[in-house]
Amino acid sequence: MAKPALILHGGAGARRERNYDAEVVNMREVVEAMKARLDAGASALDVAVEAVVMLEDSGLYVAGRGASPNLAGEFELDASLMDGATGKAGAVAALQGFRNPVVAARAVMDRTPHVMLAGSGAARFAAEQGLTRVEDPAAWFTGAGKGEDNHPPSMLSHGTVGCCVLDSQGRLAAATSTAGVFGKVPGRVGDTPIPAAGTWADEHAAVSCTGQGEYFIRVAAAARTAFGVAAGQSLSEASQSVIDRIGALGGDGGLIALDRNGNIAAPYNSQGMKRAWLATDGRVGVEVFGPQGA
Repeated sequence: MAKPALILHGGAGARRERNYDAEVVNMREVVEAMKARLDAGASALDVAVEAVVMLEDSGLYVAGRGASPNLAGEFELDASLMDGATGKAGAVAALQGFRNPVVAARAVMDRTPHVMLAGSGAARFAAEQGLTRVEDPAAWFTGAGKGEDNHPPSMLSHGTVGCCVLDSQGRLAAATSTAGVFGKVPGRVGDTPIPAAGTWADEHAAVSCTGQGEYFIRVAAAARTAFGVAAGQSLSEASQSVIDRIGALGGDGGLIALDRNGNIAAPYNSQGMKRAWLATDGRVGVEVFGPQGA
């Protein structure tokens, strides 16, 4: 039996001039709730999805309810998840009209032979599955992330949530969700819904990324981290090398990662990254700035 562990993030791009007390409280609540689920024997995949749903519904992050509109004033949501035990993955991209893109991504994985559905096809599928709709976007979405790196003038801004989990059976899973950025071009898709770029889980590590997605796509950031662990690097070395590579290309952001031994890493090159974790010894931690580990 493995000792459960998890790490989640509420996005890189945090700025020191902002107060994150509400996010700190919320992230701790999510970790505590998921600790109870893991103690009860829940699977890594279920916990990863449930944690991301809680983050999406909080309206505190640029994902789910915290969505930012694109240039056309529309809310396009992305998400992906991966089950390390089976290698299965599911994703949605540019999904409009539904509350929890990570739930739609789970449905794609469980109920279709596909990995990703996008745009109107994703929305049609979500409707067929009876997923919760957003009936009044103006009342539902909060536009979280004001004053963070998800606003112009940057053309490659960002905002994401994610969770990596190790359960008592030694299974790893990861899930990631984003609502994009203010002023993005309609139809823009970043790394979040792309397994290997924004999300990855296998028998070695689980990874969820947050940052300027174009750079994370170009280096296959999430899979590259796990492959480094498989090749013998420590989780810390593998994850930091990926962020260093992104930085060398001119990108910023961060990632969270968890290996099969319960080791946790959370490197970033932005001012801060909202994150919280459950260590294998039962310790719960929350951090926004400070050391770039967990």
